[in-house]
Amino acid sequence: MKNPVGPILSLGDETDQIIAAIEDDNPNTEIEIIDRGSYVRIQGEDRLVLTEATLQSYLGSDYRIRSLENLMSSFTGRAITASDKITWQRKGASA
Repeated sequence: MKNPVGPILSLGDETDQIIAAIEDDNPNTEIEIIDRGSYVRIQGEDRLVLTEATLQSYLGSDYRIRSLENLMSSFTGRAITASDKITWQRKGASA
């Protein structure tokens, strides 16, 4: 992958659902999941998006995108946050 971007998540009860939500929000993007034992790296080429609505479809209507901060130990690329989504994109790309 030439320009990988995406979150690095600590393993937890919600990790699989978050991965599924990212896959749903990026249907035309090849997503690579790298399991490192205590954490998982989720990456796609140039840009990945995760919406609160998709997260809620997996984790319940009370789940908020800001809750992702508790599991996201790091990320690759540039993270752009909004009240209802987070976008990871390659550095230097326009929003």
